[in-house]
This record gives sequence, structure tokens and C-alpha cells, in this order.
Amino acid sequence: MAESTSTKIGRGLVKVLGIKVQYRNELGQDVTRGESVYSISSADTFVEEEPRTIEWFRDTIPDGSDLLRYGRSLFPFTHWITRYNLQWLIGDLVAGITVGAVVVPQGMAYALLANLPTQFGLYTSFMGVLIYWFFATSKDITIGPVAVLSTVTGNVVTSSLAQLPQYKDSPQDIASALAIICGAIVCFLGLVRLGWIVDVISLPAITAFMTGSALNIAVGQIPSLLGIPSKVVNSRDSTYLVIIHVLQHLNACKLDAAMGLTALAMLYILRSLCSLGIRRLPQRKKLFFFLSTLRTVFVILLYTMISWLVNMNYRTRPKFTILGTVPRGFQYAHVPTVNKTIVSSFTSWIPVTVIVMLIEHIAISKSFGRVNNYTIDPSQEMVAIGVSNLLGPFLGAYPATGSFSRTAIKSKAGVRTPFAGVITALVVLLAIYALPPVFFYIPNATLSGVIIHAVGDLITPPNTLYQFWRVNPLEVIIWFAGMLVTIFTSIENGIYVTISISMAVFLFRAFKAQGRFLGKAKIHSVVGDHVLDQEGRNGDRSKTNRSNDPDNSVRNVFLPLSHADGSNPSVELERPYPGVFIYRFSEGYNYPNANHYLDYMVKTILQETRRTNPFSYPRPGDRPWNDPGPRRGHAETDASHLPTLKAVILDFSSVNNIDITSVQHLIDVRNQLDRYTSPQRVDWHFAHINNRWTKRALVSAGFGYPSPQDSGDPSRWKPIFSVAEIGGQDSAANAAAAAEEKKAADAAANQDVEAASAGSRSGSASGDRIEFHDHGANATAGSVGDGRPSGDSIEYAKRLAQSKAYAKGGAVGRVAVVHGLNRPLFHIDLTSALQSAIANAEWKEGDAVPEFELKEH
Repeated sequence: MAESTSTKIGRGLVKVLGIKVQYRNELGQDVTRGESVYSISSADTFVEEEPRTIEWFRDTIPDGSDLLRYGRSLFPFTHWITRYNLQWLIGDLVAGITVGAVVVPQGMAYALLANLPTQFGLYTSFMGVLIYWFFATSKDITIGPVAVLSTVTGNVVTSSLAQLPQYKDSPQDIASALAIICGAIVCFLGLVRLGWIVDVISLPAITAFMTGSALNIAVGQIPSLLGIPSKVVNSRDSTYLVIIHVLQHLNACKLDAAMGLTALAMLYILRSLCSLGIRRLPQRKKLFFFLSTLRTVFVILLYTMISWLVNMNYRTRPKFTILGTVPRGFQYAHVPTVNKTIVSSFTSWIPVTVIVMLIEHIAISKSFGRVNNYTIDPSQEMVAIGVSNLLGPFLGAYPATGSFSRTAIKSKAGVRTPFAGVITALVVLLAIYALPPVFFYIPNATLSGVIIHAVGDLITPPNTLYQFWRVNPLEVIIWFAGMLVTIFTSIENGIYVTISISMAVFLFRAFKAQGRFLGKAKIHSVVGDHVLDQEGRNGDRSKTNRSNDPDNSVRNVFLPLSHADGSNPSVELERPYPGVFIYRFSEGYNYPNANHYLDYMVKTILQETRRTNPFSYPRPGDRPWNDPGPRRGHAETDASHLPTLKAVILDFSSVNNIDITSVQHLIDVRNQLDRYTSPQRVDWHFAHINNRWTKRALVSAGFGYPSPQDSGDPSRWKPIFSVAEIGGQDSAANAAAAAEEKKAADAAANQDVEAASAGSRSGSASGDRIEFHDHGANATAGSVGDGRPSGDSIEYAKRLAQSKAYAKGGAVGRVAVVHGLNRPLFHIDLTSALQSAIANAEWKEGDAVPEFELKEH
């Protein structure tokens, strides 16, 4: 067949560029099923193909169906809205109204944290709950103003106003521009499905940030709680400075303290009473829950009435600070102003704002998803946050994200679907249009008490810290570092410090990952007081009670020789074999840790072995400078009792991908050890390789197959392959059996069946019985229509029964190798790797190679 023009051009380019396209012809010969590859000719041949680049593109680039699924995933409500029912509506009504009653006072209070008039908190609350349900993958989350993000927004507004005094009368323009920019960034991250990026922030970092922020916010509200003027104490200072300044100016307290402290005390008293009621009267649990949830509304209404009674005749000069006029409706609805001047004033604040948006929302949604047995999509949640912040500013909203306190209330109220957000939006809309006159008399000190009470739930309790300490003491140190930085500097610095330290610890662990040399131990299963023997029998039971479960027999396990995994030091581990080492990577194998892994491995191997040729350096001048030998007049250390290096087995169970750097390190070490063992070669075996691309990378470097000797001819190799049973009616074994059945005569088949019966009885007596199992289709593999074994199956059974490779095991059905015949040094587990290494080490030493093979079911 004539070659195509493109093939000719490709071959020409390869020749000109000097590319060796056949460099992966590992054994220098075609792979066959001869004795040198696999000794049982009845097994199905399997040659493993390398993954191709086109496969990677095919798996990575989305096709039409993927794009359709992606488009539908952007609107998760389409999956459940068509099955919405009355029972769901009732649950959503209760939860939506409950959350609405809470979000109105909280939204107005949090707007003060953002240095904005209170109505902007209502606008933000409305847009958050109204938009979120279209894109939500969580039924519990409530998007709106939150304490920490409002505080960050307030810091941004304060910082930008210092640079742009012309916006002093319209600070909401700065807050709206911040919401749009950060919302666009978060939305983009969600659309390209980068939700996993939030996983780089550890739980201690999140809790430290939340605790430090809660303390920062709570302390910042103390001046307003006590009525101390902002000119005397700047609540935006560092936490410790606010505490010092408050203590210095306690004499500046006003009547506001009475309205604030008593309101704060009443909030805690009501919560304690409701908690006591739940414990004493569990049958009234739901009632006390709703009473506890509505305590904020009750306190706000109570103190608003007190304020009205006190200040009804002093509207212009009230006895204590009150909220004042709140405009009715959406008075600030307009197209947001986003220009270069505004954006440049808060550019440095964008990262921290985005981080706060993400970590609080995603952490809360994941937590409640696990509690309520559903899974959220972090990328889609990013889309929801982004769209909410992109559209909210058109009605006057500022940056918003998920609220912990309102989400907990919504979950406990029995919410059924995200549609409850629409109910909450209606409650907020009612407040915006019907309640502004009532808001006039709300005391500012009472709102400060509400804020302090709300953020108190964000503080990590001591018991949680103790549990952190039990799990990982180092991360508790990170937690305290983040919290202290937040207290003594600012919230944004606390975020950066906790994330930076967490990433530094992660990188340190990755760079300094410690490999382990493994030894072998025999493990017995124990049932009660009885140790099961190798065949799964109890010592006091008859042979008729043998277990067929291989897990109930004696088995080999591989543990670190140093017992660094916490295994019992009294368990004596056997060295695998003189000159054979098993080395396990603990945390992946990539360029950051490759050098550290292999340096330790080589150092240990050189200490525990001797050079194969002790006369490698006949003269002192032939020795390298880093191995100068003994001093003059001193004899060289006798290492004759040490074995020579024969094989290295690498456990890749924790390795998923490898890179060029890590492979190059392996090549360098292989060359180093080959010089050490010259004229012999070190065999490199790999177990538990879980990725085809990892195999391709190793094969490209010359691993996975025997190394040729100096003569250039491939070594005669006696591999030990792992084989497994082929099941199912459509297997190659059944196809071959069916073909043979068509050719066989009925009389000959009957004679074979009779012969099989006699052979089966004989095999049973010797313990080598071959069984035929049904593989799920009511037809035995390789059997005739009445369930009797066919002639081909019987002949194959006889051959397996006679094979030493399957003695004492009873091979079931047809078998095939698990890994490719062209990769004899890639093994399914450490046992097969060790058996192969030992067999070939003995063969190289001139001993007979044990004729056994590992069979895996």
C-alpha cells in the first residue's frame, strides 16, 4: 500500500530533525507469547498501548453534549422547578419569612459597617436573595450583607474617599463599583469552572480569619454601643488600639450605652432561655427555635418603641443617636459608575475582597451540604455570587456573599428548595416600601448590639481549638498567628498571613516528603481467640469449614522498616531479599520533592550494600575525589558481609503524575547505581502505577522492561505476570469456546464431558479442582446449552490443572495478564514485584528460576 503524501512529509521531517521515532522498542524484538514472555499459552495476550496526545485532547476538549450539559448546569433550578409541589412551598414559606425577619435588621446594621446609609443594606439583602436561587446548588445559603465583607467594604470606602474626596456625598458609588469588579472576577472563575481554587485555603486559615474578623468587628462596635463619638475613638483602627482608646475615654459614654448594653444583654438572655426550653421541653423544640430566631426582631421592635417614646418630641435633637430618615423604595437605582479613577483607588483591595467573598460562602455551603446530605458545586456557587454582585449595584447594592447566621436559621427552619429566597425577597421588599417610617427611631446603639451578638457566633470555641490541636498542633499555631495578626493589624493582613503560612507549610511538606523503605511481614487474620491458618481455618475447626475468602488467610504486607507509620515495633520485619530494596513515595513524586526522595534512597542503598566489583579502582588515582578511600596505611573497610545491589522496587501507590524533572532524576540515579553495580545492571520494578501517562513517561526513560547488557542484546527474561480471570459471556474465552463448539461433533463432546467428570473427581481428591462459574448470564463460560462444559473448556481446564503456575488455586475460567506483556517490570502490587525481582536476581546469580507465577483474582 502506497504511503500518503503527509506520511512521506512526516518521515522526511523526522529524518532531517534526527528524531528517533522507534526509541520505545523496548526489548528490541516483537512481543510474543513465547516462554520468555509468558509461559501459559492459553492466556489471552495483552500488549499495553501508550496514551496518545490526541486522546488527551479528546478527553479535555468538550464536545456538543458536554456543552449542552454545561449550559444546563448554569441554571440548576431547571432540575427541580418542574417538580415543585405544595409541601415544598409550605417549607419554603416558613423558612423564607423567618430569614426575611432576620435579614432586615441585620442588613441595616451591616450597612453601617460598610460606611453606608442603612437603606443600602436593605437593597443588598433584596438583590442577593432574589438572584441567588436561579443559580444556586445549595438550598440553605442566603446571600446578602455580612459582617466581615461589610467591614472590608467599609475599609475600601474609607480608603478611596481619602483619595477621591469628590465622592464624599456618594460613597455608594465606590461600593457599587467594588461589587461589580469583584463580582465579575468571581463570575469568571465560576464560568471556567475553577471552583477547586478555594481548596487551597485550609480550614484553620478560614476559622482564624473568621475569629479574628469577629473580634475586630465586635470591638469596633463598642464605641457606638457606648455612645462614644467617632472623633474620640476611631473604630477602624486595629483591634488592640480600639480597646485601648475605649478604656481611655470611658468617661465619654452617653445615654446610648443604656440602649446598647441592655439590648445586647437581652439578646443573650433570650437565646439562653430558648436553649433551656429546648432541653427541658424537647417536644416544643420547634416553637423555641422560632422564638430564638425572632429574638433580634423582638429586641429591635422593643427598643424602637422605647426610642419613639423617648424621642417623639425631640426628633431634631434626640436624647441618643437614632437611625434617622430612611428613604422609601429604591431611590438609588441607576447604572453604576465604574471608571478608571474609582477602580484604581481600590485596586489593592480587590484580592482580599474576592477572597472574603469566596471563603465564607463556599465554606458555609459545603458545610451545610454535608449536614443536609447534598453536594454543592463550588464553581456554580461562584457564578451565583458573581451574578448577584454584578446585578445588585443597579439597585444600589454593595458587595454581598453567603451569611453563616442566616444560613443556619434557614436550614433549621426547614427550607426545602432555593425558592425560599424569593419569599425572603418579598419580605425585604415589604420592609423597603412599608417600614421606613418605623426605622427612623431605631437606636444606633441597639444596632451595634445586634452586630456584636451576630458576629459572636463566628468566634471559634475553645473545644474546637482543642480538637484542632489533637489533629495537628502545627495548624493551631497557624490559627493563632492569623488571629493575632488580625487583632494587631487588620483583617486583610490576617487573611494574607493565614493563607501564606498554610501554603508555606504545604510546600514544605511537598518538598521534604519522606520516603520509606519497606519490609515484609506475614499477617494472620484473627477470629475471636483463633488465628486462621494459611487456608483460612481455625485451629479448632474441622477441615470442612475452610473459608474461601482470601482475606481470611495468611498474607504478606509491607511496612516501613523504621516503623515510622506507628506499627508495633515488636513486629520483626523481614528484609525483602539481599540486595533488593522496596521504596515507597509518601506524598507524590514531582519536581519539588524528587531530589529529596532519591537522595535519601541512594544514601541508604549505598550504606547497606557493597560495590559489585571491589577492584573498580586498582590505583588510588583512579578513585573520584568524593570517594578517596582510606587514609594511607589504613586498610579499606571490609564490606564483604554486605550484599550487592540487585533490584529497586518503587511503590507508586501515592503517585498520580510525574514530570520531566522527576523522570530525569530517576534516570540520573539509575545511571549512578548502574556504575556502582557494574558490570551488572540494577533492575527497576514499579508497583501500583495508577496512570497511563505515568507509565508512558517511565517507558520513555527506559523503565518498565529489562535493561540490555553491554553486548547490546536483550537479556533472556523470566517475568512473573499477574493474571486475572476473564468474565462475561462476551469475553474472548467465550468467543473461542463458541467457535470450537460449532466444529465439535455431539459424540465427541459427550466423550469429553465424561472425561471431564473423571478428571474433576481426580482433581478434587488432590486439591486441584477446577470449577466453572456462571458469570451473570445464566450460562457457564465455555459451556453448551444445557450448562455442561464444552470440549474446549475441558481441555483448557486440564491444561491449567497440570500447570504449576495455578496449583492449589483452582483457576476459574479463562485468564489474561493484568498489565501489558511489553511492560514486565510494571506490577500490580508489591508482592508480584518482589517475586519478579527475587526470581531474576537468583537467575542472574546462576540459580534456577522458581517456576511460579502470581495469579490475581
